[in-house]
Amino acid sequence: MAKMKTVPTFDEVLATLGGERFDVSQASDGANRIKGAYRVSRNGCAAEIAPSTEKDAPVRLLTPPGWVLGGEIARLVDRGYQKFFKTSGLEIPATADQLHALHDFREQMKAAAGSIVLYNQALGTTSDRYEYDRLQGR
Repeated sequence: MAKMKTVPTFDEVLATLGGERFDVSQASDGANRIKGAYRVSRNGCAAEIAPSTEKDAPVRLLTPPGWVLGGEIARLVDRGYQKFFKTSGLEIPATADQLHALHDFREQMKAAAGSIVLYNQALGTTSDRYEYDRLQGR
């Protein structure tokens, strides 16, 4: 018989993240402005999370994990030939070390939250957006 997986509460997820040396702090008021939101960061990467109303998932992801540039969480953009970190005012090419750190950050956050790990995402870093030159204007 299969074991039932226990879903941790939001407070348990925060305690697990804090115990695994993540920096957990109150999120500053930003575009999302959700009460009880937290910013989780480590090794130059960060994400913003809040309690979820869903029964199966204790954590709601407000800002997906990304590299921190100028205090803002950058989104990962794939242009086919290179990956970039992009904020509202800055864009830099992503290095291999940054991508490894971001991938490890995402996987450790998922493990702490008790989320499902998908095979294709576990293999490497997936981008938030894909902007290929040959697809522009279609």
